Amino acid sequence: MSLTKIVIVGGGFAGLNLAKTLEDKPGYDITLVDQNNYHFFPPLLYQVSTAFIEASNISYPFRRMFQSKSHFSFHMGTLQQIHPEKNSIRTDKAELNYDFLVLAMGTETNYFGMENVKRAALPMKSIDDALELRNHVLLRLEEAAESNDPAERELLGNIVIASGGPTGVEIAGMLAEMGGNIVKKDYPTAASKGLGKIYLVDALDRLLAPMSQKSQQEAAKVLEGLGVTIMLNTAVKDYVGQRVIFSNGESIPSATLIWTSGVIAREAPGLPEGSTARGRRIKVDEFNRVLGLSNVFAIGDLCIQESDPKFPQGHPQLAQVAIQQGTLLARNLMLIEAGTAMKPFLYKDKGSMAIIAKYKAVVDLPKGFFKGFFAWLVWLFIHIIPIAGFRNKLKLAFNWFWSFATNDPTLRLIIRPEKKDLD
Repeated sequence: MSLTKIVIVGGGFAGLNLAKTLEDKPGYDITLVDQNNYHFFPPLLYQVSTAFIEASNISYPFRRMFQSKSHFSFHMGTLQQIHPEKNSIRTDKAELNYDFLVLAMGTETNYFGMENVKRAALPMKSIDDALELRNHVLLRLEEAAESNDPAERELLGNIVIASGGPTGVEIAGMLAEMGGNIVKKDYPTAASKGLGKIYLVDALDRLLAPMSQKSQQEAAKVLEGLGVTIMLNTAVKDYVGQRVIFSNGESIPSATLIWTSGVIAREAPGLPEGSTARGRRIKVDEFNRVLGLSNVFAIGDLCIQESDPKFPQGHPQLAQVAIQQGTLLARNLMLIEAGTAMKPFLYKDKGSMAIIAKYKAVVDLPKGFFKGFFAWLVWLFIHIIPIAGFRNKLKLAFNWFWSFATNDPTLRLIIRPEKKDLD
């Protein structure tokens, strides 16, 4: 029997849920393409970057995940070109043919044309980014511990976080907790001499813009209580000579600028002209089919779909959207094979949440809001469920329990692998 070849580019929430829904269905030959050999859980990257959990707690190898599936293969590579006329794609490693192509590469950091920020700021989009930020923060603390110059210690200790969205709020809270619980114990010399501050900066007039007013107010209250300086109606405009320059003309000396301020869809070269919209997102119809193509689909943060009556400007770039689109597309591909009409995608909004600090979180539901310790427990539970691998869930739960109970996780390791030139 001839198998239907499905190539999925991107192993994030969207691509992975598509693959897992189809993995045991007969009649398909599935190839998953990703630049990494593992799936990871982006909502917890900030806990890796602040040495609270291990990177392995939120990541899982694709080959291990699908090793018993005879009609599944993994290709580690980066998309270079799509050839719709030939039903093939080219990666940096090989050319792959398909009957159906699904683009699910997600987004990358958007620096809005600010080259100095791009060169020197620290993004938060990958495991590599999280580990680099962890190393960076710990190294600056080591330098501050050896310095007798107050201006230098301020420079090394100041941390500016660009964007007061969920990621910015979460990392600000975690760094503030780290400063209060760990820095005084690990770096008593630097702490006694005085360090810098944590600044959370946003161009809007509120934190957590996508969430409710109650969540926004609670986030500001908790972070200010932890000593975070919140700067609203202020945008980062440049980063020169370790000074963060703001839209109001002011500047702050800082050796650490964490950039969580925006994303742009990853490039998909070879699609028809006019198939992309703002933010480079790919235009799709109600079935997530790329406009102008019959057998190419795009799902997750990468796409923009304007056919959902409740979201005429497109869906928010959230994990739940990606998960639901991936699952439905798998079912629609089976309907195509059965000669049955596909079902349009309609997003079921299950609410949103953000952790602010230890025992402090906010949860917005379609019909309610709650905060505090119970919201924090709900946040922990909800974030364990999607983690790939039973062992990963247990490790994460144990590490969380130990870290929260002791306020002193033991992952503050500065690890800098040396890259060998083999040419």
